Amino acid sequence: MIPEIADYEVRRELLRARKDRGLSRLDALKGMLGFARITTPVMLRAAEFWATARKMGRQSADDSSLDADMILVSQAVELVHDRDETVIATTNVRHLALFVSARIWREIG
Repeated sequence: MIPEIADYEVRRELLRARKDRGLSRLDALKGMLGFARITTPVMLRAAEFWATARKMGRQSADDSSLDADMILVSQAVELVHDRDETVIATTNVRHLALFVSARIWREIG
């Protein structure tokens, strides 16, 4: 699935760079994989993860930033079902793996 926070981060850059083909590809990918919306429970859990990471001295962003990584982690946790595995495909395994399974995206087969 495409998490809404990841769509936001990619989409804003595509819009800034006026990459219409990239936007079309992103929309097509969302249609193929599905879309995980940001909900109030996701944001509440993200705030808990944000606080926990800081208490552990493992924050992934400056204290004044939104910290999209914690929103992403919260969305992944929301998607976990009894027998399903949710893995975040990323280049930033270190911070995300504190809370959810995360792997380098090129290593996922």
